[in-house]
Amino acid sequence: MKRKSTILAFLMALPILFLGSGLSACNTVKGAGQDVKSAGKAIENKAEDEKKY
Repeated sequence: MKRKSTILAFLMALPILFLGSGLSACNTVKGAGQDVKSAGKAIENKAEDEKKY
């Protein structure tokens, strides 16, 4: 029973660890927003380049 609860605790903590590492990479929530914005802009530019009409 202890092993099951340990595994469950690990699985519940996993998303928090990923979120924390993602935010620390950008340093701030504002930085994360800027990263998402620049990625969206790059996708938009590529779509414009590939237009056939």
